[in-house]
Amino acid sequence: MDQRAPSPAMPPGWPARIRAVAAGELTPPVPKPSATIVLLRDGAAGPEAYLLRRRTSMAFAAGMYAYPGGGVDPRDAEAEIGWAGPTPEEWAARLGTDPRTAQAVVCAAVRETFEEAGVLLAGPDAHSIADGRDRTAERAALEAHELSFAEFLRKDGLVLRSDLLAAWARWVTPAFEERRYDTWFFVAALPAGQDAARTVGEADRVAWLTPAEAVAGHAEGRYGMLPPTVTVLRELLPARSAAEALAAAGGRTVAPVLGRAEVAGDRMTVRWDGYDELTIDGDFPA
Repeated sequence: MDQRAPSPAMPPGWPARIRAVAAGELTPPVPKPSATIVLLRDGAAGPEAYLLRRRTSMAFAAGMYAYPGGGVDPRDAEAEIGWAGPTPEEWAARLGTDPRTAQAVVCAAVRETFEEAGVLLAGPDAHSIADGRDRTAERAALEAHELSFAEFLRKDGLVLRSDLLAAWARWVTPAFEERRYDTWFFVAALPAGQDAARTVGEADRVAWLTPAEAVAGHAEGRYGMLPPTVTVLRELLPARSAAEALAAAGGRTVAPVLGRAEVAGDRMTVRWDGYDELTIDGDFPA
């Protein structure tokens, strides 16, 4: 089956912003560091990814399917956080950043997945995983910024299990977007004894889909997705299990991928280097 996506349409707000940035009339916002986890479980047809359809009221990526994730909280860089697995220094080398940022990014990925999906990649020690008991109150306190993730871990006697994550990719929102994020993508397997939330405050639907189902649905227009989301799913197509996906992550280069716009008269083209299938172009008279 041909699972290449059709040539996508230019979102309505892009042409004017692209021209403004090209003319020096608009200063691009600084990308906000963020992180997301592609949560995987093994199904009858292979690995399945946990996807959230963001509510249409959301300011960014409204109506789009996405993975659990969000922005880095400054408190995610706390030095006293309970930690097991590869150190922030080791993660810094893997993610292409400094140890403080690496710690914050890994912490944000784990925290956001817990807040949104209820899946906790932490345990009492370096060899155990947290049980699946109801932690709704703690999730709400974290989401309301009443509690830092480090504080939550200390209160529950847990350590973040950074060994349960594998870095997959890094995407930076194009300069002409109104909201910009510098996002690290990780993959992780759903821990035994835990289940992902079936209802999520920021989403109106959740779904476990094989990469093939999600990519085909995107090509048919049933699953709206931003370029990084569908690209990661395409890259996961060869994996026959969650464990295989995590193993494949180790061989990947985590370098920033940035969409760039070109303007030639009325013609506009947006490309992501190395991802020709994502190219968007067309005539947009001023």
